Amino acid sequence: MTLSPAEIVDLETVSARAWPAVRRGALGGWRLNATSGFSGRINACWPLGDPGLPSSEAIAAVEAWYATEGLPALFKAVDGSCAPPDLAPRLADLGYRPRTETLMMVGPAAPTPVDPGVALGDGVDPTFETVFVVTAADPGDARERLDTLARIPAPRVFARLDVSGAPAAIGAAAVEGDWAGVFAMRTDPNHRRMGLARRVLSALLGSAADHGAGRAWLQVEADNPGAIALYAAAGFEEAYRYRYWFKPDQAE
Repeated sequence: MTLSPAEIVDLETVSARAWPAVRRGALGGWRLNATSGFSGRINACWPLGDPGLPSSEAIAAVEAWYATEGLPALFKAVDGSCAPPDLAPRLADLGYRPRTETLMMVGPAAPTPVDPGVALGDGVDPTFETVFVVTAADPGDARERLDTLARIPAPRVFARLDVSGAPAAIGAAAVEGDWAGVFAMRTDPNHRRMGLARRVLSALLGSAADHGAGRAWLQVEADNPGAIALYAAAGFEEAYRYRYWFKPDQAE
């Protein structure tokens, strides 16, 4: 699947609204996001257009903005977007390096048969949080992401699948017009390889279709072949990729 630069920017804009940062700013066509410093998307500059300044001055302005936020500057560089073409080499010259190569995948959202084992709701509850926390590598990261999930604008869907009465797999979706974004696909380590994620994803896409969505998007790291295969089996295809540019000497 190939998207034009304008379509990429449109989808990036939709995805930004679906995963809202606590604090936001702008520099021309660049979007600035700051939260607690964990999730890249809500703690990075998204260079989606002309910043209105030469690239070197724009980078310096972004660094100054993040310094006031008490965070290191981070740039989310999207393949095929309208960012200045000299951005990556200028960042490299300044000591920035790319990390966390991520796929944006796009697929269908369509009505599905009701799965009685998947509970659907419109917010984060303690059982949803239980699975999220047990699958998180860092408690601060988990807290930031859970708080962000609670800020997802309506209409939104939260799904949970229990095994033997205990929460085992979760997922969430944000709907905006024809688009649905899929987030927080997590399975308790004790219940993996049981097809639970597939059922949660199907329920989310079906519910999103009931809210008017016909297409869905999701983001998955390039080094996660299992998740990529799960989404490909559901009809998702890679649309483009992005990476975060950071300064190693500022990394925690």
